[in-house]
Amino acid sequence: MALRTLAVLTAVLLSSAACSRGPLAVTAVQVGKSVNSDNSIATHSTSFRPADTVFASALSAGSGSGDLTVRWSFNGRQLSEESRHVSYTKDAATAFHLQYPAGLPVGDYKVEMLVDGRPVGDRAFTVSR
Repeated sequence: MALRTLAVLTAVLLSSAACSRGPLAVTAVQVGKSVNSDNSIATHSTSFRPADTVFASALSAGSGSGDLTVRWSFNGRQLSEESRHVSYTKDAATAFHLQYPAGLPVGDYKVEMLVDGRPVGDRAFTVSR
């Protein structure tokens, strides 16, 4: 009976460990003009026109969870920031976008990704006519 109890307890502990997620591990930050159905970037680019929508995607490896934040900057000044709590059980991508109805101003931009407040990657891009 004690052996059976030990086996059940071991199985419960192993399944609990498998369900727990560590921190989100971002492996890449992508920038482009469109996204795939899995939220990764379909059309990579660092050059945009004012009427374009700019997409940024954080690729993460394996299971993990955390608060994923994107910061958009224009000519060194922060334009906006958005955060989402994400939790994944396998490799995944999380997409964000930047767009202005009147068009993006011409200039230099940067998108930064943070997990739980810590920088994990960034990409520079340009908007020109």
